[in-house]
Amino acid sequence: MTSPSENPLLQTERVTIRFGGLTAVSGLDLQIGRNELIGLIGPNGAGKTTVFNLITGVYQPTEGTILFDGQSITGCKAYRITARGIARTFQNIRLFSSLTVFDNVRTAFHLHLQGDVRHALWRGRAFWAEEKAIATQVLELLEIFHLEKFRAAPAKSLSYGDQRRLEIVRALAARPRLLLLDEPAAGMNSSEKTDLMRLIQFIKGKFQISVLLVEHDMQVVMGICERIAVLDYGVKIAEGRPDEVRRNPKVIEAYLGEERTHDA
Repeated sequence: MTSPSENPLLQTERVTIRFGGLTAVSGLDLQIGRNELIGLIGPNGAGKTTVFNLITGVYQPTEGTILFDGQSITGCKAYRITARGIARTFQNIRLFSSLTVFDNVRTAFHLHLQGDVRHALWRGRAFWAEEKAIATQVLELLEIFHLEKFRAAPAKSLSYGDQRRLEIVRALAARPRLLLLDEPAAGMNSSEKTDLMRLIQFIKGKFQISVLLVEHDMQVVMGICERIAVLDYGVKIAEGRPDEVRRNPKVIEAYLGEERTHDA
């Protein structure tokens, strides 16, 4: 595994964001190495999803810098960050529920279309060749994740677990180098969580990408993450290997050892 300090793929430097008088994230330093699977945990309200929103350009930091592959993405629009190679899923599944499974994945490929508007309007040979290539890639992805049998079905007709998988497949269709997964195990039963753990490890190996995972289920986090960072009230209080984090007194006091009831 590449050390995160050696040419990291993503690096946040003293990143802070304030909403009025509330500091949601404070002075966050976080590095993600290439082809590394990192967990980000903490009590509800700790700022985990806010970190995702900062990395993906939904929010702009009040202070600090975010670097991706050595270049600043601070202040970049969300769609530009996605095009550079960062994709995400959400706590609440955000599929186009009435579109087919095929078309849900197909929409993500338009980030990398070669032609412009005139190309699409003219609909010449190059347009149809590109559309055919996209369709082939969509079907390949659906086949890899065992969703090809649902390709003509509306996304809303899938089971909860399959909808989660479809959302991940759509994110992968954007060709990310860093995939952010926001509580993918939420609402899953034990069997589905076990399948999810295998899926995340498969994705990391198959596509050779880095993964940042926010998850409350400690079995999932401790079972697959190579390194874990812990937030509490927007401040990073610990970071290390799963066994180190599990034994850290600050983490036990803030998160692992007691129930917290604030909203995420």
